[in-house]
Amino acid sequence: MDEKLQKVLARAGYGSRRELEEWIAAGRVKVNGTVATLGDRVTDKDKIIVDGKKLAHREQGPQTHPVLMYNKPLGEICTRNDPEGRPTVFDHLPRLAHARWVAVGRLDINTTGLLLFTTDGELANKLMHPSMQVQREYMVRVMGEVTEEILYRLKNGVELEDGMAKFDGIRHGGGEGANQWYYVMLQEGRNREVRRLWESQGLKVSRLKRVRYGNLVLPSFVKMGKFVELPATETRALYAQAGLRWQPPPHTAEYSGRFVAKKSGDKAVPPPRDKRRSSAGTTKGDANSWGKGRSKS
Repeated sequence: MDEKLQKVLARAGYGSRRELEEWIAAGRVKVNGTVATLGDRVTDKDKIIVDGKKLAHREQGPQTHPVLMYNKPLGEICTRNDPEGRPTVFDHLPRLAHARWVAVGRLDINTTGLLLFTTDGELANKLMHPSMQVQREYMVRVMGEVTEEILYRLKNGVELEDGMAKFDGIRHGGGEGANQWYYVMLQEGRNREVRRLWESQGLKVSRLKRVRYGNLVLPSFVKMGKFVELPATETRALYAQAGLRWQPPPHTAEYSGRFVAKKSGDKAVPPPRDKRRSSAGTTKGDANSWGKGRSKS
């Protein structure tokens, strides 16, 4: 049975399908000694080489892939490398020998909160696809007077430069005076969509944090700048939501370091400075644990 080349590479942990399509177009992939092209399909018998290295033997069926939840601090970007030397979300993730971390969606530099990472590019592709309609929830602080008319428009549709957009739900989260907190839900991942919706009503977003992705809520013990591996029950549910088969890992990963979240007694990690000026040190830490509750950091 043949499959699309980018799908095979994504499942092997090389990246997302979109990223791998760019690799193929750039001539970084060969199949049976010939430079691959977009649209190529492969089978188990084909020899695939990526950047001069042979792809390991591929077995049919599910493969084991970890999923990490990360609490993104302010000031980090979601690209793997930045010409300006700014810190990226990948700086805090554990190193991998034969795979790459793939981000499930993105958050802009001024947005904090929940980000998912996996070595399974197919899973990432499924979760990001608009047809999945995965709901995201954000905690947002708005500056200005929010009227009932504004809330009605935001829930029923506003015309933005790239089409109609709306929140699936809005609920008040407290606040005083001109600074009010709201929780907003939507199923799309368009660039700066939450900010642009509020700005379309003449309001300014002063803080924005993603607190939920699908059924996954950011736990309170996962402080800013730290990550935790999802437990088996959560990972299984995520694969089921994406319509993919899940293979339980043979053993739990023993991640360590200052960026691993612990269930209690943990401290937040300040965002690293620009790489051009300095780099953050590391200290030893405990293996990850899991807990429930909404993060407040």
